[in-house]
Amino acid sequence: MRTGLYDHGVFSPSTEIPGLEAALRNARTALLRERVAAGYWEGELSSSALSTATAVFALHHASPEAHAGLIERGALWLLTHQNGDGGWGDTVDSVSNLSTTLLVWATLRSVQPGGPGEARARDWVEREVGDLGPYFIVQAVENRYGKDRTFAVPILMMCALGGLLGEDEDRAWAWVRQLPLELAAFPRAWFGALRLPVVSYALPALIAIGWVRHRKRPSPVLGRLREWVWPRISRILESIQPSGGGFLDAAPLTAFVTMALANAGEKGHPVVVRAIRFLEKGVRPDGSWAIDSNLAVWVSTLAAKALQKGAGGSDFGRGDRRLLRVWIEEQQLKKVHPFTMARPGAWAWTHFSGGVPDADDTPGALLALRALTEGGAGPETLQAAENGSEWLLDLQNEDGGIPTFCRGWGALPFDRSSPDITAHGLRAWDAWKDEVRGPVRARMDRAMEFALRYLQETQEASGAWVPLWFGNQEVPDEANRTYGTAMVLISLNQIASWAGTHLGSMRAPAVAWLLANQNPDGGWGGGAGSSSSIEETALAVEALSGDRSRNDVELPLRRGAEFLIGATNGGTEFPARPIGFYFAKLWYSERLYPMIWTVSALQSF
Repeated sequence: MRTGLYDHGVFSPSTEIPGLEAALRNARTALLRERVAAGYWEGELSSSALSTATAVFALHHASPEAHAGLIERGALWLLTHQNGDGGWGDTVDSVSNLSTTLLVWATLRSVQPGGPGEARARDWVEREVGDLGPYFIVQAVENRYGKDRTFAVPILMMCALGGLLGEDEDRAWAWVRQLPLELAAFPRAWFGALRLPVVSYALPALIAIGWVRHRKRPSPVLGRLREWVWPRISRILESIQPSGGGFLDAAPLTAFVTMALANAGEKGHPVVVRAIRFLEKGVRPDGSWAIDSNLAVWVSTLAAKALQKGAGGSDFGRGDRRLLRVWIEEQQLKKVHPFTMARPGAWAWTHFSGGVPDADDTPGALLALRALTEGGAGPETLQAAENGSEWLLDLQNEDGGIPTFCRGWGALPFDRSSPDITAHGLRAWDAWKDEVRGPVRARMDRAMEFALRYLQETQEASGAWVPLWFGNQEVPDEANRTYGTAMVLISLNQIASWAGTHLGSMRAPAVAWLLANQNPDGGWGGGAGSSSSIEETALAVEALSGDRSRNDVELPLRRGAEFLIGATNGGTEFPARPIGFYFAKLWYSERLYPMIWTVSALQSF
């Protein structure tokens, strides 16, 4: 059954790594126990101070009397989870940051003014910014996000509504930049060329916040145009709202849209009514909200790949695999997506209506379908794989990389090509290229060569790659090079037989970087100087296990496995760490990540 280092006579699991077999068995059992009745995984995202603050604030501005109970419980949760320094981070395990603390301060000032929690928040902001004057707050927020208005403008809108930019409403709104909501009236295909000041998935914020800013402080030049075009844009906003009411199925974006429309005199707007229902449904028993409803598709495809790695196991039988395969196929987009106008064929991160098809979940689904297919793919699976592969081919940018949502949107970081997503797409193409039709296979071959060149060009001199959607709070630039390097290296290991020996120029420096950044305890963090985590260690171990021709990986792999066994208490405990980014670098942790990645890593031996 065993594959990996044992096949090469390096060491045996029973004598060289005590507890490995038991830890793997326990971890697999724990992971399988997390399935819902329908055979897939929903996971559990960390509660978020930022999500809770924005949801409470939105409900307060929409109807404080109707939502008094939710508002009180949410405020209590925020006060209970205030950090010792007076600020808040995105998760309960996050260090305090300016964005979240400003939003919580604005919320407490609105719903529970004058309390000690509000005073401590104000003091934290003053220490962080140096002055509580509007100019200094605005400069601090805009310096953090640069030219990307996706999150800076919503934060400042909420600061204006919460009185943090001064009591004079007209002067306060002067500090909030006007978003060009009128651009939403143009054909969606023009958006990349129009270079919107927000990322592609933030169109609802552009519309709603643009409208409230206009109503609060209309432009003498464009004011009449915005009034004239609003009815049409209002209908556009309504048409792109998911049936569940939540934009991106995320509390922050939905809350920002809600509070903006409510303060623009649109409390009865159909979008507000549906958004409030979404927020009401999303509150947790403790009064908090998570950053998103769930990552069901993403964690299910990760789990499928982990469980099927190597020879698999009888604990995940044919019936289980078929049930999961059918569920994944059912989540594939079957029509043009109204939010990004994405063509059919892709997958989003969740099975709820607010998910947006993207280029990380799509290769994840393709690889899961490959892993779950026994004895060759049936016609339905093969068609799903071909449609998904072509969707990725159509998304590839001119630089050879793959962006997250939309081709050609390169003005802002979260719309650009990224190495981790490109590597994921490369793996998916490689997994299916021998089974798809000839013309599609030919496109794949060209795209894979192009993607390899992109990866060569984006590899840092150190040998590492910087990912887009994952980070580490402990490294100076918050960039998680362990995640990025591991994801690319796993891909390069898989395609080695196709790509030939020229991959060595990328693989060897990547391996060297991982080896150089292993911590003394045997684990990995996001890079030099960061503490070890289960998530990052598991990814590094899996990546290094694919380059077994090098003698210098043997001891680091053993030490990495020993760290995982100890940190998980023999595969029975899986404390999660904030590692993910969401919506303009909002941190989150996912309870299943350490469990899934531990299974995948230990399955490599």
